[in-house]
Amino acid sequence: MFDWNDSNIAHLAQHAITSAEAEQVVLNNPVDLEFQERNGEERSVQIGETDAGRILVAVTTMRGELIRVVTAFPAKERLRRFYLTQKGSTHEGGTEETALQE
Repeated sequence: MFDWNDSNIAHLAQHAITSAEAEQVVLNNPVDLEFQERNGEERSVQIGETDAGRILVAVTTMRGELIRVVTAFPAKERLRRFYLTQKGSTHEGGTEETALQE
């Protein structure tokens, strides 16, 4: 279902994100932020939540029938508030996530 290699896994690691977390965001009913055309491919920018409650932004594209995560990173406070409003959640976020954003 997902297209992973050393390159995109290493890129996520630079943002302290695991491939499992990026997959969770995509699979856990994310909110679409925008669609882009980059390097001849369509990309989707979404915000969503991991199983542990981290709110992340993920950029994906389709490679054949596989989803390729181009990048993912912790959402800044403004986007976190937007996401929580869209989801109608009372999630307050954890200290780990706050530390990553500062």
